[in-house]
Amino acid sequence: MDAMFTSEAVTRGIRIRVESQFDPDRSEPSKSQWFFLYNVTISNEGTETVKLQTRHWIITDGTGKVEEIRGPGVVGKHPKLKPGESFEYTSGCPLPTSFGVMEGTYQMETEDGEHFDAKIAPFTLSEPYTVH
Repeated sequence: MDAMFTSEAVTRGIRIRVESQFDPDRSEPSKSQWFFLYNVTISNEGTETVKLQTRHWIITDGTGKVEEIRGPGVVGKHPKLKPGESFEYTSGCPLPTSFGVMEGTYQMETEDGEHFDAKIAPFTLSEPYTVH
């Protein structure tokens, strides 16, 4: 397992932990293509049942170029989490540089129909340094 980068944030009892790592099998640095995997764990440490409605990612590559991605759910799902439950998934991000940063929010909805944004703290996407 390559070196991993992690981030963690808690919003209204919703803990979002991310671990990212470089995926050499899907990267071609000679063609300026780097691929990173990130594993997200969403844990409901609060008192309300919540459902993940949408995602908003802000991806910044090594040149400072910013890409924003919005969409429904995560990996085709809208996980509903009761207090004490968690949901985990893995996704990937291609970059034209060997370094970048991702952050964002998940829009959550309570059973009362209230919406709030659960913060995803910035995490690093980086090719590990090789020792020669």
